[in-house]
Amino acid sequence: MDEDRAVCVGLDTHKAKVAVAVAEPGRSGEVRFRGEIANRPEAVRQLIEQLAEKHGQLRVCYEAGPCGYGLYRQITALGHDCTVVAPSLVPRKPGDRVKTNRRDALTLVRLLRAGELTAVWVPDPTHEAMRDLVRARTAAMEAVRRARQQLQGAPAAPRPGLRRPQGVVARPPTLAGRAALRAPRPADRAAGAARRDRRGRTSPRPLGRADPGAGAALVAGAGGRGLAGAMRGVAFLSAVVLAAEVGDFRRFATPRQLMAWLGLVPSERSSGSKVERGGITKAGNGRARRVLVEGAWSYRFPARVTGELRARLEGVPEAVRTIAWKAQLRLCARYRRLVAAGKNANLVTAAVAREMAAFAWAIACQVRPAAAA
Repeated sequence: MDEDRAVCVGLDTHKAKVAVAVAEPGRSGEVRFRGEIANRPEAVRQLIEQLAEKHGQLRVCYEAGPCGYGLYRQITALGHDCTVVAPSLVPRKPGDRVKTNRRDALTLVRLLRAGELTAVWVPDPTHEAMRDLVRARTAAMEAVRRARQQLQGAPAAPRPGLRRPQGVVARPPTLAGRAALRAPRPADRAAGAARRDRRGRTSPRPLGRADPGAGAALVAGAGGRGLAGAMRGVAFLSAVVLAAEVGDFRRFATPRQLMAWLGLVPSERSSGSKVERGGITKAGNGRARRVLVEGAWSYRFPARVTGELRARLEGVPEAVRTIAWKAQLRLCARYRRLVAAGKNANLVTAAVAREMAAFAWAIACQVRPAAAA
């Protein structure tokens, strides 16, 4: 498709309405607001067919958001190019204080015609379902953690009708204290049971056992099988989170791009001869970054193949084993060297997590997805 001759269409999507703007090809082409349509598949299909009948090939864009990727799949199925835009990377004027649906649609279509928009990677429906499952489990784990912290931070003064065991009044409750706190509150017990049940139902592990095609195949397709089988600090659930959040590792041309996408590279504010670097940017996917940072703590111990890791190595390709062992040797030595130099342990862990991402990228390039094979 000749992008210079295609008509650009910008969509500002919302739950009920979609604002539409059209830009003619060429630098001096007309840019006009076409109006709003209902956010329904039939209305979108009629709009695309009308514009295609009048202008021919179309280039459509809209910002990623809660509306999902259904609009992208519908437009591409109709034979037109569609771009899902990263909202945080859309250029904004510092002095612009007016934001409307009309202005947003016109801004999108102008930037699309100028080639100033950054697209996001669009997962397939199976990958999107696994991502939703992983994020639901993460939300359940966070709810359980918050409830545990609230229980540990309960006020020292007992509630009416509540008797605390002796010795647990002025400090966080022990197991006996927690039992006493739960005893007069049936609603608390029911809420805790509901949270535990939710966490169990949202675990990806039962899905992987019941349907290897939906669970294990997806992880293998993104390189997760090699990660969970060989790489230290990345077990099954961590590999599932990485595979669901990162997707296809091969979309990053170099491991440095993956590090930057994860927000593990240091921030920098340099001008002239002055070079100033700060902490990591944290600009990428927080869930995948958290998994890598948690796994990086395991490299504070010497490099070795434990019994659990040896069991996971069965069936893993030799090339993946070699990369994983090389990662152990380098990262364990790097952790000890930086700590011995007086670096903060948290900073060292972030540095190790950054290099873990590079080794994960190398392993993913070795594990060829079944679909591609």
